[in-house]
Amino acid sequence: MARYTGPACRLCRRERVKLFLKGPKCESTACPIERRPYPPGEHGRDRARQGSEYLAQLREKQKARRIYGVLERQFRNLYEEANRQSGVTGENLLRMLELRLDNIAYRALWGSSRAQARQLVSHGGVTVNGRRVTIPSYRVRAGDVVALSRAAREGITIRHNLDITDRPVPGWLEVEEEGHAVRVRSLPERAQIDTQVREQLIVELFSK
Repeated sequence: MARYTGPACRLCRRERVKLFLKGPKCESTACPIERRPYPPGEHGRDRARQGSEYLAQLREKQKARRIYGVLERQFRNLYEEANRQSGVTGENLLRMLELRLDNIAYRALWGSSRAQARQLVSHGGVTVNGRRVTIPSYRVRAGDVVALSRAAREGITIRHNLDITDRPVPGWLEVEEEGHAVRVRSLPERAQIDTQVREQLIVELFSK
C-alpha cells in the first residue's frame, strides 16, 4: 500500500475531527472542517448519521494511524508488539507511536506538522546521540538526545517554526541548546500524551 498523497483536510473531514495534518492552517478559519464538519463525498452527510460499535472502533484506528502517518501494516505490527509487552496494550501502542523519531521532531517544534517533521528526518536534518538518522520510524529510548543537524539549524523553516509555534513541549522531553535539541527524559505516560484517541477501541478492534 502506498502512502496517502491526497488532500490532508479530506482525512480530517472523514474522521470529523481535526487531526492537525496541515500545521497553522488547522488553527485558522480556512480549515475545511470548520465549514463542512461531515465526511467528504456525495453521501457524506448520510454517513455522518450512521454508527455501530465496529464503525467506532475502525474510525478510532484510522484516526490514530492518520495522526501519526503510519501505514496499515506498520500499525498492525506496532499493535502486535504492544500486545506482547507487559502493561496496558493501548498505552503501550501510543507510547511507541510517540517515540517515533518523526514525532519527536514534531514535539520539539521543529515541524509545524508531523508530515513536515517526517521530511526533516528523511532529509538528514536530525541526529540521535550525535549520529544522523534518516528513518522517520526510528524509535528513540529514554536518555537519547535528538538534535538538529548544523545545516538544519540554519534553515529558515526551522527558525520560523521555533519562533511562532506555541505548542507546549511535553514534559517527558527536555529542551536543550536553545531549542535545537531535546533529551528524552523518560518514556511518556498516558497522561502526558495529548493525542485525542480512545486507544481501548483500537485494542477491541484488533482483538476480534
